[in-house]
Amino acid sequence: MLFSDYEDDGPMWTGQGPREFRRPVTFSEVFAAPPSVQVSIAMWDMDNARNQRADISAEEITPEGFEIVFRTWGDTRVARIRAAWTAIGPVPDSEDEWKLY
Repeated sequence: MLFSDYEDDGPMWTGQGPREFRRPVTFSEVFAAPPSVQVSIAMWDMDNARNQRADISAEEITPEGFEIVFRTWGDTRVARIRAAWTAIGPVPDSEDEWKLY
């Protein structure tokens, strides 16, 4: 679950205008270089009486992790969002540890 603002009247549920939520993600294993990361909404719970506006993305991508960024704006009311992500990139090889000088 990325967030659940309905239960405690958080800003995604009660706010107006531009709003943003960031969640850091740490990879279970470090990549050799920053990977390509795809983020998607796996579940959404929004007020059906308002326009449904949402943007989700990956930012600050490093070999160690990234941030999931969810944005909404206007009068959209978001109760809950669950996000899913996939990271694809080069992984360290044990042979990389051997360097000749």
